Amino acid sequence: MKKLHFCWFIVLQFYVNVSFGQQVKFPFEDASLSIDFRVNDLVSRMTLEEKVSQMMNESPEIKRLHIPEYEWWNECLHGVARAGKATVFPQAIGLAATWDTNLIYRSAMSISDEARAKYNEAQRNNEFKRYQGLTFWTPNVNIFRDPRWGRGQETYGEDPYLTGRMGVNFVKGLQGDNPDYLKLVATPKHFAVHNGPEPERHFFDALTNERDFYDTYLPAFEVCIKEGKAYSIMGAYNRYMGEPCCASHRLLNDILRKDWGFEGYVVSDCGAIRDIHDYHNFVDSKEEAAAVAVKAGCDLNCGDRYTYLTNAVAKGDITEDEIDISLKRLFKARFKLGMFDAPEKVPYSKISMDVVSSPKHRALALETAQKSMVLLKNEDNTLPLKKNIKSIAVVGPNANHLEVLLGNYNGFPENYITPLEGIKNKVSKDTKVYFETGCNLIDSEKAFSLIPTEFLSYQGKSGLQATYYNSGDLSGASLPTRIEKVINSNWNSNPLELLEKDGEFSVNLTGTLKVEVSGEYTLSLLAKKGYKLSINNEVLIDNWKEPKSKRLTTKVFLKKGKKYAIDIDCAQIGYPSKMKLEWITPEKTSYDKAIEIAKKSEVVIFVGGISANVEGEQMRVTYDGFDGGDKTNIKLPAIQKQLIKDLHATGKPVILVLLNGSALAVNWEEENLPAILEAWYPGELGGTAISDVLFGDYNPSGRLPVTFYKSIKDLPPFVNYAMKGRTYRYFEGETLYPFGYGLSYTSFDYNNIKLTNQKIKANESTSVSIDVTNIGKFQGDEVVQLYIKDLESKEVRPLKSLRGIKRISLDPQETIQVNFTIKPEDLSFHDFEQNKQVVEPGLFQIGIGKSSDDFININLEVTN
Repeated sequence: MKKLHFCWFIVLQFYVNVSFGQQVKFPFEDASLSIDFRVNDLVSRMTLEEKVSQMMNESPEIKRLHIPEYEWWNECLHGVARAGKATVFPQAIGLAATWDTNLIYRSAMSISDEARAKYNEAQRNNEFKRYQGLTFWTPNVNIFRDPRWGRGQETYGEDPYLTGRMGVNFVKGLQGDNPDYLKLVATPKHFAVHNGPEPERHFFDALTNERDFYDTYLPAFEVCIKEGKAYSIMGAYNRYMGEPCCASHRLLNDILRKDWGFEGYVVSDCGAIRDIHDYHNFVDSKEEAAAVAVKAGCDLNCGDRYTYLTNAVAKGDITEDEIDISLKRLFKARFKLGMFDAPEKVPYSKISMDVVSSPKHRALALETAQKSMVLLKNEDNTLPLKKNIKSIAVVGPNANHLEVLLGNYNGFPENYITPLEGIKNKVSKDTKVYFETGCNLIDSEKAFSLIPTEFLSYQGKSGLQATYYNSGDLSGASLPTRIEKVINSNWNSNPLELLEKDGEFSVNLTGTLKVEVSGEYTLSLLAKKGYKLSINNEVLIDNWKEPKSKRLTTKVFLKKGKKYAIDIDCAQIGYPSKMKLEWITPEKTSYDKAIEIAKKSEVVIFVGGISANVEGEQMRVTYDGFDGGDKTNIKLPAIQKQLIKDLHATGKPVILVLLNGSALAVNWEEENLPAILEAWYPGELGGTAISDVLFGDYNPSGRLPVTFYKSIKDLPPFVNYAMKGRTYRYFEGETLYPFGYGLSYTSFDYNNIKLTNQKIKANESTSVSIDVTNIGKFQGDEVVQLYIKDLESKEVRPLKSLRGIKRISLDPQETIQVNFTIKPEDLSFHDFEQNKQVVEPGLFQIGIGKSSDDFININLEVTN
């Protein structure tokens, strides 16, 4: 009766508000009412067909109810993705390498500012496209259990604790701290046991024992939900223990909602509802697939299989009341985001586009990139280099490309600095910096190189004249012209502002080409859309009307000293728009030239690794060593290794800079090269961060969030999801570089470890402290790591587990006492009979140090 009276009061309040002039038509539009009441009122007015239409990522407008269309699919893994200009931070694996949870929170805050700004702008323009919304499908907190997984770059590494701390802070940074409104919705993914193989993800069944499930695969999700308060979660494609993850009552109902108290909504991975019937063969019809997913607790379908819910109701597979449960969860999220309230009531509606790629955000991207750099080797203090060094040879396929800075699920920076540009910007004006690609990333074909400025000219100026058109076919009035010195355009920061609304545009480049050596040249054009190349008015490459390939080549004989008229037409659309004019000359190959410039330089910096073009999400890659986005080995590509060996043979010191999203077995390089720097996919200012470390403007402080193994022969089969023999927690072999490892230009000494109480009860906490001293000559940051091992457990327990992180900064000869609190949860494991975490009495080893393989320890006794 009290509940009935309350409802009548709410309705009465609505009519009072209307009578006093508030412009609302339905009770759910009255912001003074509770969200639950508004949601119930809205859903009660919808037909079954309308309800179903709102349960897929492309949710259409329902005009009669004033419900605007909405696209749920948005991405911001390390910056607002696929939505035009944005600040691009290091890829997630690089974020994890900072081991700096506060920095990750600040980065996520800036990302959420840019996301809100883009949403606000889209609303003002009445646009509702994909990647213009507020519900973001990030972070990826799957455990990077095996270095062969192509999507491991999207994660925070192999450890549940580190992944959880990064995930929680990223979620909090995205969702904001307003008591009434969510800034964004964060969506940890892919719940819960999901990490390859990519080619099999739509039908694969991941099998684990319960210990691995609770100790490794669940913890990061749990803290993101319980502590981070993530308002959404994404189910995985694959099955877990025979049951599709997006139709699993155990995952989505028993664990997520009952055990963890989750109150938000669940979204399927894209196409995962289709997989339930089409690939998992879990049910006999598309209607049943949609029904079992909703009944299990998957509220939103990325895809269109929930269209079958209407028929499923008619067939009796599901009731409309069961559909209402999911629908209310979805609309509650939209109300909490302020989508049905006046902009002036929502504090985040004031965020403007001025924040996008702002100096403040770019400075933060640089700080993050600097802290993500992991120095793996530095023999005889090879680094840092002197800025007044006489000559440097920069070689390698990753030295001068935007794409390798970005990783995947990325935005597009207004400006960016490649490693080559960073090095050039860092050295003195008298330093000669030579550059050659040397080799391709993977294959052993002759490498293309950009046509240097000195071979191109327009009316006495170096380069080609570019004339732009605000159309995709060179029609209409032309915009102001400019000279392009090197034809390597990414158009992410276009001063003509052609891309602000992702519109089509086109460009004509014209001038002359003159070579210094007669012979046959192979010219190459690489572009996203249509293009055409003419030499002396003869069309040699025509990919204009019906573009079929991103890259086309042509061979042409050019005479020394003769001027050739060159003309290029190129059509572009949206982000990322790009075009490259490259060649292979008839003289020495780029490989030979790389050796040549090495011989005349004091030092060689080789920038290699792999890229997100060969490792990633279910991709078509035909190179040896790669399979569907995953790797079949973890070696550095053979052509790069051979070039490095030949460069090393010149007798000049070779510094290796790696750009990659996963561990590589650089065994020969570790044995023979004096210095190795791991740079990941470092974001828009990655080149600056790399050069800051190489030349000593930043003392490296990144630490490995994954183990670097010597060979995949040391690992179990990739398809085996058991943790035995994997990650630092269960691997008993010899590593190349251990989890948590990273060097500095200074040295740190650990002494005097102490426990406040060396004997505690199972429900008590204690503190442990250690003195850390900078015994070197440089100021530096140290990442102090706490590891715990259960020495007497009857259960199978990890060899050690990370349970604490402290990032400290010390001047030379400075000592800081670092303290950690050890709580019962740090000593606990999941008891299956009680379905909760318990502490088993016995002896524990408490270790504090520089990495998972380098710490000092003390024993702690726990009693009943």
